[in-house]
Amino acid sequence: MRTKKSSELISASGLIKLMTHAMMGAALGLTFSLALVLSNPAVANLLNNGGSQAAIVFTIILVTTFAIGATLTGAVFILAEDDQT
Repeated sequence: MRTKKSSELISASGLIKLMTHAMMGAALGLTFSLALVLSNPAVANLLNNGGSQAAIVFTIILVTTFAIGATLTGAVFILAEDDQT
């Protein structure tokens, strides 16, 4: 009978992998927000009229959304990798 091993997600290396996925998501969010502002003049106009707070909120929302999505995807990948081994 196989012994039940703990999930790699709970270990220190699993947390480091999750943090890596979150940082990759944050970088993608920053890149996407910059690309959106540069390619869409309507978004740039809205941010210019909204002031510095609008630009900060816009960037934080995109970065947070991408970071959460990448972290959840990373968790799924880690758990699927655990099932294969």
